[in-house]
Amino acid sequence: MKQYLEMCKYVLEHGEDRQDRTGTGTRSVFGYQTRYDLREGFPLMTTKKMFLRPIAEELLWFIKGDTNIKYLVDRNVKIWNEWPYEAFKKSSDYHGETIEEFVEKIKTDDEFALKHGDLGPVYGAQWRDFNYEGVDQLAKLVDSLKNNPFSRRHIICAWNPAQVDNMALPPCHAFLQFYVSADKKYLSCQLYQRSADIFLGVPFNIASYALMTEMLARTCGYEAKEFIHTIGDAHIYRNHFDVVKEQISRKPLPMCKLILNPEVKSIFDYKIEDIKIEGYQSYGRLVGKVSV
Repeated sequence: MKQYLEMCKYVLEHGEDRQDRTGTGTRSVFGYQTRYDLREGFPLMTTKKMFLRPIAEELLWFIKGDTNIKYLVDRNVKIWNEWPYEAFKKSSDYHGETIEEFVEKIKTDDEFALKHGDLGPVYGAQWRDFNYEGVDQLAKLVDSLKNNPFSRRHIICAWNPAQVDNMALPPCHAFLQFYVSADKKYLSCQLYQRSADIFLGVPFNIASYALMTEMLARTCGYEAKEFIHTIGDAHIYRNHFDVVKEQISRKPLPMCKLILNPEVKSIFDYKIEDIKIEGYQSYGRLVGKVSV
C-alpha cells in the first residue's frame, strides 16, 4: 500500500491550503491516481488498524438499494450516522438528543427511523433505481459483464444532477467503470471520486471497491485484476496533518487475502458471513475527527 502513503506525502508537500464546506480547512491536490493490483492481495490498509466488516456491510447496503441508516445501525456500523443526525437537529422533533440517543431511537423506533434515518436518494438508490425510474444499473452491469464483456459501457453512476440536492451527502465516489481483459480472464475497476478525505475516507473506499470488484469478478466468471482510484479533489483536513505524518512513518506490512464463499453465484446473494479475510496484520489504530 505504498501508493497510498506516497499520495499522502505528495498532498502534504505539494497541495494548496484551502477553505472548505465544513470550515475545517484542507490541503488539497486536484487530480491524483493510484493503482492496486488485486492479484497481489486485498488492499486493506496495514499502516493503521482497519476492520473489514463495516466496509462490507456498507457495500451490501448499497447493493440492496437501501438508503436508510437503520440497516447499518442495527449492525453497529456508525459511518453514516453524523449526516442524518445533523439534519435531525434542524427539525422540530429535536429536543437536545445526543447523537447516541438519536442512534438508539433509530434502532428501537421504526417510525422514527423511517422519518429521520433516510439519507435521500444516495448510492443504493442510484445503483438500483436511478432517478426513481426503475433503472437498475447494477443488474444491467452484471448482464453486460457476462454477455458483452468488451463493452465500453460497463458503468455505474451515482451522481444524479436531478436528485443531488435531495441527498444528505452528494456522492463522493461518483462514477465506476469496469473493464474485461482481452483474454476474458480478468476484471478491473476504475473509480472516479470527486472528493476524497485521504485519511478517513480513502482507505475505506479502496477496500470497498476492491471488494466489489472481487465479488463481481467471482460471480461473472472472471478474476479480479486491478482497482484504479482516480480522485478529483484529494485532500487532507488540517486537523489530520499530524496523524497522517505518523502514518507515513510506518512501513506497510504484507497484504491480507480475501476469502469469498464460492457457493455464492450472484452479487445480490452475498451476506456478511460470505466475506472474510485471512492473514491481516496491521499497526495500531489512528484516530481523526470526521468533518461534516
